[in-house]
Amino acid sequence: MLTVTPESFALSQTFTISRGSKTHAHVLTVRIARGGVMGWGECVPYARYGETLESVAAQIASLPDGITRTQLQSALPPGAARNAVDCALWDLAAKAAGKRVWQLAGLAAPGPKVVTYTLSLDTPEAMRAMAARHAHRPVLKIKLGTPDDMPRLEAVRAGAPKSKILIDANEGWTPEIYSDLAPHLVRLGVALVEQPLPAGKDDMLAEIARPLPVCADESCFDAASLPALKDKYDMVNLKLDKTGGLTEGLRTRDAAGQLGFGLMVGCMVGSSLAMAPAVLLAQTAQETDLDAPLLLREDRANPIRYDEHGVHPSTPDLWG
Repeated sequence: MLTVTPESFALSQTFTISRGSKTHAHVLTVRIARGGVMGWGECVPYARYGETLESVAAQIASLPDGITRTQLQSALPPGAARNAVDCALWDLAAKAAGKRVWQLAGLAAPGPKVVTYTLSLDTPEAMRAMAARHAHRPVLKIKLGTPDDMPRLEAVRAGAPKSKILIDANEGWTPEIYSDLAPHLVRLGVALVEQPLPAGKDDMLAEIARPLPVCADESCFDAASLPALKDKYDMVNLKLDKTGGLTEGLRTRDAAGQLGFGLMVGCMVGSSLAMAPAVLLAQTAQETDLDAPLLLREDRANPIRYDEHGVHPSTPDLWG
């Protein structure tokens, strides 16, 4: 039996990007029970991709009982609905077999990964204060994407002078803004910039100078989306809510490597249940952006562990 349940997790503080703000993580939890065993998974419907809680729940509810992971790949398109079901089926299979998902998938035993911590878009003064509070973290990711981003970037660098800095513009810049900012990004030691231009309007990246690595996020979904990104991007950000689950995530990861892309593994703002399969995907990534549970006031039981080593693989009590 397959069930889908909407759930909400309060954030510890308002989280803002160039598209808007949120105070809660609204997720869908899928549970699949077969033969006395229950597997579960989570997804975060994302309005940027035309998804709502209702539309994604309807996609999931349309699936037949007994669907397999193989059948699922063609039954639903890449996206949040397929992700939650795919990850629930992996969890179900692991519990039924008495093994871990990484064993079933033929992966090496996972370990902790240094994790990026995301700073919400705010005033320069507030962002400097946030950066100072988190200056002990090795990697900070800054949400930008406005015409007035330089004071914010300068403020974060002043607040966290030793941290590695990544920038996520969330499609908020024009080619002119990015070209103007790029030399300053290099001067301030920014390691990469993520999705500076809108998806579908990013051809200019193949023509203008890229003095630091550019990572595709909204332009990248599954393996089929990768060839069109060649010559425009240096890295891709894989999120299970975009690939449509761990099955396609692993395939996309391998295809990205064959095409010469560097790899970031990211997430939507969800709970530890959503991070657990993504940690497996991130084992070979250069950047691991799986910090969403650190932004929550409340989380799942048996949550993912974060410490000075980064984000750890889940225990079987949570997933996989």
